[in-house]
Amino acid sequence: MHSAINKIQAIIEQLNQQAIKVDQQNKHSKSHKIIQENDIFSEALFLTHSDLFQPYVAEVKNKTSELSRLLSANKNTLAHSRLLLIEQQISALRNALNANNELHKEPTQRLEAIKARRYKKAAQAVMQSSHNLHKQLNETFEFERRLLEMIQIRELERQHASNKKSQQLSNEVLVLHQRLGRCRQAISKLEREITQSEKF
Repeated sequence: MHSAINKIQAIIEQLNQQAIKVDQQNKHSKSHKIIQENDIFSEALFLTHSDLFQPYVAEVKNKTSELSRLLSANKNTLAHSRLLLIEQQISALRNALNANNELHKEPTQRLEAIKARRYKKAAQAVMQSSHNLHKQLNETFEFERRLLEMIQIRELERQHASNKKSQQLSNEVLVLHQRLGRCRQAISKLEREITQSEKF
């Protein structure tokens, strides 16, 4: 996975060089004035708001640093979710940088190109839905981890408990196992929904 991060960092460096060049070129382009003050990408994909490319590259760079920290902390589910987003952002940046000259042709073509470059509402909704589902999945995994921890604690307590206390702890463990079962059903359901949403 760390080799993947090195590869991503190399790609980001290339994109950064391209972004510097394109941003400079756009500053001297009369036609860029029509595009100015419009975000290049939709909010579903980037938190950044800018008509320059470099701030978007900086966002991907920060997310890659977060990915590295998540991997070091063995938070693999979160890391996988973050990696998917980084891949989508890199792909969108590449396409937009390569399409930059097209966007600066005739004003009417340019406005059409802006519309085409932005995700359609349906695609935005699907992407947002996918992000929300990943977030819910991460939260449900965390809930599963806490339930397993609680079961383990009660099992340990039961080994040294009196009969009455032991019975109470057994009942608690049973309830926790029932909650764990429902939690795992929710995980399976979310995983199916994520698969469906990403087939879009």
